Amino acid sequence: MKKTLLLLLSPLFLNCAGPMKIIDTPVSFSKQRQEMTCRYVQRHYGLHVEDIHILPKLIVLHWTAIPTFERSFSVFNREVLRGRPDLQGAGQVNVAIQFLVDRDGSVHRLMPETWMARHCIGLNYNAIGVENVGGENGRDDLTDAQIEANIKLVKYLLQKYPQIEYLIGHHEYRYFEGHPLWLEKDPDYRTEKIDPGDRFMTAVRRGVASPRLKGVEEIIAEKKK
Repeated sequence: MKKTLLLLLSPLFLNCAGPMKIIDTPVSFSKQRQEMTCRYVQRHYGLHVEDIHILPKLIVLHWTAIPTFERSFSVFNREVLRGRPDLQGAGQVNVAIQFLVDRDGSVHRLMPETWMARHCIGLNYNAIGVENVGGENGRDDLTDAQIEANIKLVKYLLQKYPQIEYLIGHHEYRYFEGHPLWLEKDPDYRTEKIDPGDRFMTAVRRGVASPRLKGVEEIIAEKKK
């Protein structure tokens, strides 16, 4: 199935790190889906917007909890949410993500980097999301190739978007509650997350090694100011 997708290879260079290859594998994102996203922004963030463009300030890493690229892609390719009672507060618009990393480390861009994707409660309007294929049944089985790909992708995004200051795992998102970047208006709209876990985040943070990036400790300190 993957071979039937329209794939466009884009070489992107990162200083001495070698070429960053991103495969453009777009999901369906029609005018209707964009309009539903705008309604989500108004309902959950209290913002009235005419389009879904964002200025990214953080990166959120995830796992899909699905074992294959094809099945993961099919979830994000749907425009309307279904089968997720824990997310009914989101309205009709389906979950989305800017990047999907396969188990071999190949990086797929599913939608424009600066379009809002619904992947992390409270932070979507500020965040670029990266999903990693794996984590089925809550088991940390993400590969070394995915770690290396995430390191390279984060470095690419930092170079492209100088305003990005934070890197978190999905399981760390609630540390942002009460922070200036937190926008969620519904106090009851929360989910508990374990992905992608401390092992993965520690490895990626160590590999990126950017003094510019802030994590949980800095977020907590900023909230106390």
